[in-house]
Amino acid sequence: MTRQASSPGRYVLEQAVLEALGWIPTLVGIGIRAVLYRSILQMHGFAAIEKGVRIRFARNIDLDHGAYIDQGVYLHASPNGIRIGKESLVMHGSVLHVYNFRDIPHSGIRIGDQSLIGEYNVIRGQGGVTIGNRVFTSPMVQLLAVNHVFDDRSRPFVDQGITAQGITIEDDVWIGSGAVVTDGVTIGHGAVVAAGSVVTRNVRPLTVVAGSPAREIREVGGSRPKQDSPKIYF
Repeated sequence: MTRQASSPGRYVLEQAVLEALGWIPTLVGIGIRAVLYRSILQMHGFAAIEKGVRIRFARNIDLDHGAYIDQGVYLHASPNGIRIGKESLVMHGSVLHVYNFRDIPHSGIRIGDQSLIGEYNVIRGQGGVTIGNRVFTSPMVQLLAVNHVFDDRSRPFVDQGITAQGITIEDDVWIGSGAVVTDGVTIGHGAVVAAGSVVTRNVRPLTVVAGSPAREIREVGGSRPKQDSPKIYF
């Protein structure tokens, strides 16, 4: 229960509200949840939550006006929370997971305004994930702000702790399908990450990166790769 809510009382309240209201379909359900979910989470203005959204540590979730949470999304906000900005969308099947039980002070997930988290994204926020305004992620993107330590061969990796530096995605970034962004990375404003890339180091603003590990292939608005170069998908 301690990994589901901040106290037994909150667990009972949150689960009762979710069970009673979370299944109601169509616009009727969205309207009811927009009013009554305020008893368990923070909502500013009107936010739309579809049926079948799974929520844990609801009191740590903050939705701004016009935010939209699609069916099948999982929000686990312990303990430093998830904030979703104005008119931002979290699409079907995505997992936003803070799950910080190591008291990491900078954990959490912050999404700016008018951003879109694509279908089946995974965002792990133990080290803190900050996403700016008008950021679009395509389906199956992973932002993983945590990493296991495994340097000591004499001990299992689960006994060696983690690193959790955090990930920052600045404004107006587009991340292509299936890309993975690892802990400690900053992606500068206006950058583009090609589909399937594995981003292990910082990306300069207004550049296009591709590959595994991702490397800069050109600037945004610059010349395209040569015709005999491998195809780059976005």
